[in-house]
Formats: sequence, structure tokens, C-alpha cells
Amino acid sequence: MMSRQFFGTDGIRGLVGKAPMTPEFALKLGWAAGRVLAREPGAHVLIGKDTRRSGYLFESALEAGLSSAGVRVSLLGPLPTPAVAFLTRDVGAQAGIVISASHNPHHDNGVKFFSADGDKLSDAVEEEIESWVAKDLVCVEPEQLGLVRRFDDGRRRYVQFCCESYHGPSLQGLRIVLDCANGAAYQVGPEVLRKLGAEVVSIADQPDGFNINRDCGSTHMEHLQQAVLQHKADLGIAFDGDADRCLLIDASGHTVDGDQILYIIARSRLEAGQLRGPVVGTLMSNLGVEQAIRALGVGFERAKVGDRYVLELMRAQGSNLGGEGSGHTICLDRTRTGDGIVSALQVLAAMQTAGTALAELIAGVSLFPQVLINVKVDGSAARVLKQPPVAESVRISEGRLGGRGRVLLRASGTEPLIRVMVEADQQSAAQSEAEFIASRVQAAAAPSTH
Repeated sequence: MMSRQFFGTDGIRGLVGKAPMTPEFALKLGWAAGRVLAREPGAHVLIGKDTRRSGYLFESALEAGLSSAGVRVSLLGPLPTPAVAFLTRDVGAQAGIVISASHNPHHDNGVKFFSADGDKLSDAVEEEIESWVAKDLVCVEPEQLGLVRRFDDGRRRYVQFCCESYHGPSLQGLRIVLDCANGAAYQVGPEVLRKLGAEVVSIADQPDGFNINRDCGSTHMEHLQQAVLQHKADLGIAFDGDADRCLLIDASGHTVDGDQILYIIARSRLEAGQLRGPVVGTLMSNLGVEQAIRALGVGFERAKVGDRYVLELMRAQGSNLGGEGSGHTICLDRTRTGDGIVSALQVLAAMQTAGTALAELIAGVSLFPQVLINVKVDGSAARVLKQPPVAESVRISEGRLGGRGRVLLRASGTEPLIRVMVEADQQSAAQSEAEFIASRVQAAAAPSTH
């Protein structure tokens, strides 16, 4: 197996105009993907995107590459990433492609792929695509070029799918502020909630190609907090740029993160007799949420960070619920991938079924204070993590915490960093232990003078 040069944990991503996010590379990538994912005659691939101006550039390059491989292409326009996954299955396409850099600013962009089943590609398939990128592009005969057309029914189908994922009383009487992040959900998000009966105040819903995620969405919750209080709303919902995640604001302006969302849905599913297997979080999931879920009599397992790894462990454990604190929540009894709209609807169903406010649904959760320190390293992060002083610092901190917290060290998958995370029942303890370990990591990472 070759090591992957371009694919990261969530497709290919980078600065627009810089390798690999160039039109030349996108053209070659489209051709390579067509050769791997759509080998049979008449193969069909969908392309969706978020609201970045650069999406037009990469859409054109990808469609040209796919057509040159003899693949039929349907252009969906701006739609959430999970909408592309759903539509790929729904129309029987061989693959789906999303042009998005998720929560990143507009000057970044990326390309994600879905299989015919609406799943993210395996490492092996991504490696095969990369092997074709390294080859010379050979265009099919003119008579075999793939037809490219607009697909105008995608939005309607996805809105209907989202509405059908909601199994609860009408949302009539609820006032919801919706932060669309000036991204892919700016049309479908408000439409779904209004169809289900809610009164919707929509903000950050005027994309201009450059304002996606800018001071809005799930990475900037302050404007949503203010809007919820200003409009005396029952809650607020924030998506990220491609709407595969969501975070919430309760009526008092407090943030409800992905770990708490996981607890709300787990408890609701348990009470309805619909929870299967353990709940799956990640190595970063808050210890307080794990304890709260276990207190319900439900198992809790931790996957590596990344929604693809959460999904892998869920399937291995026979689970139908998993997610991350960042707001990626996967409800396998509703859909096959993380979906911000579907996740928000599951929380709304829990609220309406119980007849309670959002804040009451998380009353059983006490989050542990969590401190994260990033330490820059030159060279191998794995080498630094194996240094005896680093391992000793972890043992010392764990001894001092005495079961009232936990320590996690991991190498970043995207940057030359070691992430030092400490949770404790007191903020001061978490801060001091994180600083202690980070200092040892920094010393171990320093270049040797010998």
C-alpha cells in the first residue's frame, strides 16, 4: 500500500491556487476518479459544492476531467455535503463529489468523495485514485465523452429526506434562530424547519462567495447567542460551511456542543427503545459526557478523531449513534453520514416529545473543564511522543488527577503539532497539568545541541 500524498482524513484540502488546489490538479483528479469510481459504461457522478467563489473553478475542472474519462456528470449546485451523499444513493450514481473546505475560510477549498453507497472512500480506494493521478491523462474518443448537465431536483429531494428523518410532534410554536454560516445550507436549512412548522429567524444566509464561515456558523457562536436572546427564541442552531455539523444555543444563550447533542439523542433513543449498541465518541469526547451516558446504562466507546473513524467503529460495534464534540453527529437509523440538519432535527424531536426546553435535556451532564495546548515540533511528532520524559510527565499528571480527569497526547494529522489535552474536575487542575505536560513535550521536541 502506498502512502497517500494528497488525501487527508477528510478528502483533499488546501489554499486555492496553491498545490494541490489548482485547476490543473482538479482536472487530473476528476479524470483519475472517473477511471477508478466509474469504470462501467454510462457511469454517473454527482458534483455538489458550498458557496465559495472558487467552487465554480473546481467544478468546471472536475467535470472536464470526469467527462474526458467517459463519465456522465450531474451538477447539483450549492448543497450540504450530506445532501450529496444522500443523492448519490438516491439516484443510483456511482460516486458523489463535494467541493468544500467545511469550516475553513473562503480562501481554502477541498474535494471530498462518496461511494455509490454514500460512504466516504476507503484508504485503499483513495490510494488507487492517487496512483491514476500520477499517470498521463488519456481522453476517451469524442463519441464516448461524458454528458454534463444541471440536476435541478436535488434540493427538493434532500429537503423531503430531512423532513422524513424527523419523528416527533410538529415544531409549531417553536421560534428558532438559524445560523447558516453563509454556506451550503442557506436555502435548505430554513426551508426544512419551516416545513415542519417552526418559526425561523435566519441569519448568515446571504453568501457572496467570500463570507462563508466569516464570524458566523459553528466556529463563531457569539452572533447566534446574541440573536437568540434578542429574538427571545427557544433555541439557536449553527451549521458550518458545508452543514455536516451543527452546534446549538439554548434559550439562555448557552452553547450546547456535539458531546451534549450526543447525550440528548442517546437518552431520547434509549427511552424510545431505539438505541443499538454503545454510543461512539472520540478520544477527545468529554469525560463528563461519557460518565453521563454510562449512567444511563449505555456503553461508550472512543474512536480516533475524525468522523470516518467514528463511523467505522459504530459499524464494528453495531451502534446507531456516534459523534464528535465539534458537532459531527451520525445517526445511522436516519442517514449514513454526519448531517447537521438531521442531527438538529433529532434534538428538536427530543424536545418536542418530552415537552421540555433544550437546557433541561442536558441537566444530567456535567462537562469536565478541558484544556488543549498545541506544541509545535520540528520533525517527527511520533518520535517526540516516545521520549521517556514525555511518558513520565503523563504518568505524573495522571497520578495527581487520581481518576478525576484524563490526559491525551496525540500528533495532529494536518499540522506539525502535538496536541496536549487534559480534563479535570477543576479548571485550575486541568490548566496546570496541561502546562506541565506541554513544557515536557516542548523540551523533548527542542533540537539537540549535541
